[in-house]
Amino acid sequence: MLSLFRGRASRALVRTAVVAGLFVAGCSSTQGFPTVDAPMKINSPTDGYLLEPGNRVRLTVFGENSLSGDFTLDPAGNVALPLVGNVPASGVTAKTLAKRIEDLLKKDAYLQDPKAAVEVQTFRPFYVLGEVRQPGEFPYTSGMTVLSAVARAGGYDYRAREGEVVLVRVVDGEQQDYRAVERTPILPGDIVKVLQRRF
Repeated sequence: MLSLFRGRASRALVRTAVVAGLFVAGCSSTQGFPTVDAPMKINSPTDGYLLEPGNRVRLTVFGENSLSGDFTLDPAGNVALPLVGNVPASGVTAKTLAKRIEDLLKKDAYLQDPKAAVEVQTFRPFYVLGEVRQPGEFPYTSGMTVLSAVARAGGYDYRAREGEVVLVRVVDGEQQDYRAVERTPILPGDIVKVLQRRF
């Protein structure tokens, strides 16, 4: 009888140890995180950035102050400029738009040898989701990191797993999920997902 009791006690102890082990493993688990780390170095957000409706750009036509200024892409993706009218701008880079404007000014003989530069003033927003105090959409500014993005969203809430997030980014038209830390730089259009910690 005593040996039967010891056998049951031993099995109960093993079950308890296994359950405790699973609980500890669950607490330290990285489940939900991608295996690929986000790039820690990125180019300027303007490099390769494709303009879209609502973006604001600054146009400088050298030597022509009357043609220079700040312009916003309309809902159709055009920029309304003096002399040349609506210029399609959606889906192209700032450099491509500058060349397009130069060609139009030259084509219509408004200027002999126009030199234009376009600088992006506003970018597509970024998003913060999950365990933050105020999830949502936020305006992007150059130099942002995961930590500054979380701060814009009111900071971590009490359930958040702090220090690491899932970063969702579109790369060459494909959505990529990365594991990111607080100092990881972000780009326009990125989604920062703050996961719940495992208790």
